[in-house]
Amino acid sequence: MGAEVRLEFDGALARLTLSHPGKLNAMSVPMWRSLRTAAGQLAACADLRAVIVRGEAGQFCAGGDIAEYPGFRFHREGLRAFHEEVVWPALEALLRCDVPLIAQIEGACMGAGLEIASCCDLRVAGQGARFGAPIARLGFSMAPREAALVARAVGEMTAREMLLEAAVLDAPEMHRRGFLHQCVPDADVAAEALARARRVAALAPAAARRTKTLFSELFPLYPSAKRSGDAIEKIVSTAYDYADSAEHREGIEAFLAKRQPRF
Repeated sequence: MGAEVRLEFDGALARLTLSHPGKLNAMSVPMWRSLRTAAGQLAACADLRAVIVRGEAGQFCAGGDIAEYPGFRFHREGLRAFHEEVVWPALEALLRCDVPLIAQIEGACMGAGLEIASCCDLRVAGQGARFGAPIARLGFSMAPREAALVARAVGEMTAREMLLEAAVLDAPEMHRRGFLHQCVPDADVAAEALARARRVAALAPAAARRTKTLFSELFPLYPSAKRSGDAIEKIVSTAYDYADSAEHREGIEAFLAKRQPRF
């Protein structure tokens, strides 16, 4: 089977599965679009009480599908459209979904995977899971809205470490830093995520949805007036000017050629 985002319903529970065989469930452009659609379907399902977000075959998501990148990343407008019209609308749809989301994290949770996990309300990971966004090795920075999302979820200091040092942290460390609600043996991740989803589903569903809406209002993505409205648009307006830079091309081309980049 090809790359897909799959929805499965089981009574009041649902599972949203990221699947990209052979690529550790890396997100392709069609997968981002499917994720946006799936998030809308979840929000519209009145009887749904909890959703488990997971990856297939023991991996959460290794990031973006870098094989696609040469087709649009080296052109400013194509790069901007990818992040602002493909990636962010999918993440925002997850954030706006008022059904509780439980992340079942196994294996790689990198880049795009970290962003998707950051949209979830509860996060359970196996001890072998790894977290990071080592895109500095690819010669580019994180898009503004995505960086705000990740920094809020993992904490600013951890976000700086991941983005400036290309640091990859293990699950016990991310648990200590407050990103994970629980770190369990790898074999127990699915069972623990399901147990948490069932506990949520056994409680008042309307109250849970109101709680999610309340948290969104109390803790907005851009809490400072300096980072809201027109200010964010101003940041975005110049954020993709690096598209045709030499280091951007070198980072991606080196990755695809399986060699060390020469910055």
